[in-house]
Amino acid sequence: MAHAALIDENGVVLCVIRIPDEQENRVQEYCAEDLKLGGRWLLVSYNDRIRRRFPAAGMLYVEHLDMFAHPQPFPSWG
Repeated sequence: MAHAALIDENGVVLCVIRIPDEQENRVQEYCAEDLKLGGRWLLVSYNDRIRRRFPAAGMLYVEHLDMFAHPQPFPSWG
C-alpha cells in the first residue's frame, strides 16, 4: 500500500491515509476527486524514500526542500 498526506494551506499535515499502489501516480486526483476528500495531497513513503521522512499529523511540509519536518517547539530552538 502507498500512503498520502493531506496538507493544509500552511503546510501542516492534517492526516495520512493508505491508498492502493496502483493510484500512487495520481495521488492528488485519487484522494481529492475519486474519494471526494478535497484538499492538497502528497505521496509519502513509509520507509522515508520520498520527502525524507514519513509524516504524522502536526508535522510541516517544507515546500522548497520537498520534505517533512517536525515543527519548531520554541522560537529559541533554531
